Formats: sequence, structure tokens, C-alpha cells
Amino acid sequence: MNFYSSKVRKIGVTTRSVSGVVPDIGSFESSLERDFMELTRFDSNVEEIIPQPMTIGYFDVQGTSRQYTPDGLLRYQTELNIPPILYEIKYRSDFKDQWKKLIPKFRAAKRFAKSRGWLFKVFTEKEIRTTYLDNVKFLWPFKQREVDEEMTSYILAVMSDLQEADPALLIAALFSSKKNQAAVIPILWSLIANQRIGCDLNEPLTMHSKIWTREDL
Repeated sequence: MNFYSSKVRKIGVTTRSVSGVVPDIGSFESSLERDFMELTRFDSNVEEIIPQPMTIGYFDVQGTSRQYTPDGLLRYQTELNIPPILYEIKYRSDFKDQWKKLIPKFRAAKRFAKSRGWLFKVFTEKEIRTTYLDNVKFLWPFKQREVDEEMTSYILAVMSDLQEADPALLIAALFSSKKNQAAVIPILWSLIANQRIGCDLNEPLTMHSKIWTREDL
């Protein structure tokens, strides 16, 4: 995955009191925007994330010329045939308070995206702050963790034999020793984080979550 930073829009005072930088992606101006960046950074289907990619001209409800900089642009892996998504991150309460100002911006962004074969979407906490995000935050430290290749092959081979299991059943099948079972758990989380073992991350991730083999061995 490629990540690009942008300097189209400068970070100023934020009403949500959180601003900073997500490593390898770029700056955020709210905790909601940060959480969205964490989701997309975790998603291996995303080819690149371009924060604040361009500024779009539009007219507000009074007919005054304005400019709007969307929060970002997502591009997916070519083989997926998913159109790029120009996006904005907003709290749901913002729509209630600012909808008259927001609608002209979003209409302009939608026209701009459509002219390029893209989509325009607005993501709120309803789409972002989910069980999936909780799982991503838990799994992220394991995603790039170095793991023992011999042990990894052993885990995948046993998982292939089982076809379906849960983490507790899998580690019991791997080792009888509690010490060895505990040692193998981080490798299991790494395999799930890297989609080498299947798991529905839209459900809470526990030792009794359903997991399944994803590799033909």
C-alpha cells in the first residue's frame, strides 16, 4: 500500500480537540478522522490513501464562490475493480448543525468525483466506530510483527486440517503445554491480522470467535 501526504489544507484549531499525524498517511483534525485512517491503513484492499487531495470550487446557497477540500481519496487494488472514493469525515451532529453549508460542498464534490469515474462518500461515526475498528486497534500491533516461519507453517497446517475452529480449539490442537499455548497466541493474531487465517472482524474477537483456513497447503 502506498501513502501520500498533502499540504492542501493546514491544520488549525479543531473543535474536537484532537489533531496530529497517523504514521505513513498524514494529518488528521479529529479523532474520528484518525480512526478512519487507522481502518484504511489496516485494509490490504486499499492501494493508496491521499489525504486532502484537491480543492474544489463551488457556490454556496447565497451564490458566493467558495472552495472545499475533501478529507481524502482512497484508491483500491486494481484487480478489485472498485472505483476510487473521494471522501469526507463528519460527525453526525455536524449534519444537524451545518447541513445548509455542507450540502453545496458535497454536491460539488459528488459532481467532481462523477466526472472522473470516482465515488464521493461521507463517513460518520456510525460507519467508523464499529466492532471492526475495535478489532483493528487490537490487531494492528500484530500485523507487522515478525513471526517464526516454522511455527507459522505448523499453525497453518493444523488450521488446514481443522478447516474451521476457534482460537482456543486451535491452540489446544497445537500444544498441550499452557506455556506453549500462550506463546503461540501472538502468532495467531498476526495470521488473522494478515488474513492468512479467516475471521469475521465485524464480530467481537475473542478466544471463541469462529476462524477458518484461507490457504491450501
